Order: sequence, then structure tokens, then C-alpha cells
Amino acid sequence: MALPTKLVLEVVTPDRLVLREDVDEVVVPGSEGELGVLPGHTPLLATLKVGEMWYRTGSERHYLAVAMGFVEILPDRVTILAQVGERAQDIDVARAERAKQRAEGRIAGSTAATDIDLERARIALMKSLIRLQVAAKVRMRS
Repeated sequence: MALPTKLVLEVVTPDRLVLREDVDEVVVPGSEGELGVLPGHTPLLATLKVGEMWYRTGSERHYLAVAMGFVEILPDRVTILAQVGERAQDIDVARAERAKQRAEGRIAGSTAATDIDLERARIALMKSLIRLQVAAKVRMRS
């Protein structure tokens, strides 16, 4: 049996299908570190952390912000089920900046009695920072 030459990449959030494309390479932020995937990869199921992922088609890289979820890797397919999945060009930078400022304010005003709120604010801050980082990739190319 011949090895596949492409990967079908799907990124799905609870709201929508973010992306479905044939790609040459994928790199995702696994909870234990970055996972690089090429066609023919050994099957794997892993959890995702908040981070930047990218995929390559030919020589062009495309970036997404992803957070909280799972990645299923098969020899010919990568499926990402994530709480957050946004392509770089779809990120509202002003909204991400406002979310960052709100999260920083909640963190600065937290007390030991609000551990749950502090963790939620920390996660919100990480999501907003990764959105800004990914959005900057598109602005640098323009």
C-alpha cells in the first residue's frame, strides 16, 4: 500500500467547520509539545493546549489560533476538535486587545479566594495573546 502524498486537514469548533483543506504538512500545539505531521504519520490522539498551529500547502504557510481540544492524526488525515479555532485573517485584533486588557485587569484584581476566576482569566489571557500573535503573522506578510 502506497503512502499518502497529502493530508486532509479539518479544524472544527463547536460552532462551525473552520477549515477543510488538502495540505502537505501540519504543526499543532499538543499539550506535551509541538506535533509535526506529514503524510503517512502513525495514528495518534493527543490533547491541545492554547497555541498557534500552522499548515503548509506547497511553500505557503497558513496560521491559526487554537485552544483546548483534541487532535486525531491518521496517515492521510488530521482532525482538530477545538474550543477555539480561528484563521489568522479572521481574527478581530481590536477585540483580542480588549479581551487581553480585561483578562489582565481580572488577574491584577484577583484574590486567593477566587482561584477559579483567576484560572479562567489566565486562560482568557492566553487565548487573546495567541490570537494577537497569529494575527500578526498575516500583517507581517501584507
